Amino acid sequence: MSLSRLSSILILVAAAAGTARFIFTNRQAAPPHTVASRVAQFGDAVRARLLPAFERSGIAYPPAAITLVAIKDQKSVEVYATQAGGRPVAVCSYPVLGASGGPGPKLREGDLQVPEGVYAVENLNPNSRFHLALRVNYPNPQDRRRAREENRGNLGSDIMIHGGAASIGCLAMGDRAAEDLFVLAALTGASNVTLIFTPTDFRKNPGFEIPPGAPAWTGALYEEIKRELKPLAP
Repeated sequence: MSLSRLSSILILVAAAAGTARFIFTNRQAAPPHTVASRVAQFGDAVRARLLPAFERSGIAYPPAAITLVAIKDQKSVEVYATQAGGRPVAVCSYPVLGASGGPGPKLREGDLQVPEGVYAVENLNPNSRFHLALRVNYPNPQDRRRAREENRGNLGSDIMIHGGAASIGCLAMGDRAAEDLFVLAALTGASNVTLIFTPTDFRKNPGFEIPPGAPAWTGALYEEIKRELKPLAP
């Protein structure tokens, strides 16, 4: 092989390698999901699953507002929907597949407790490690105030309602239920979602006793939860 031909081959090989490196280094990872892209992805399936329950309840889909009631000792989340100017109506419920702790409020990072109280959805996470997630605004202002009064720090955070079946301090609902709740919250508007985390259903169990070792203010917290539950007919 002549020297000139060998040089030509080496030039072509180098050019091909350079092109390959360019293609490889410029290959971009898939962009992260957005709330809108997740609604587009799962919205039709969620509507098909939820619409019959909404029609039975006489509530338009999507509703003006929703309340999610997480009942610890029943390991369930109940969904209540409201039309503009109307009263909350029970629509459906989901089993909680994974949660940790027991009755009593969450006080600190690592206590494994699911919070208790009235919360809001801080944001929707379309890229959760557990499929989809609703982020709970724990600690809320009341949690922070009580912690200051008791000189408690490190309250914990990142409490979610998410997919999957295992969780520590969060509520794992399974992926399909997470899709339903995520899409429903997105269409309703996260600011129109109320979360009630309660140790028991006080409407059915008014004599529930405060857990041993719970803070002195737990009774007042439970009275607040009872007031929030009262308009919700199970």
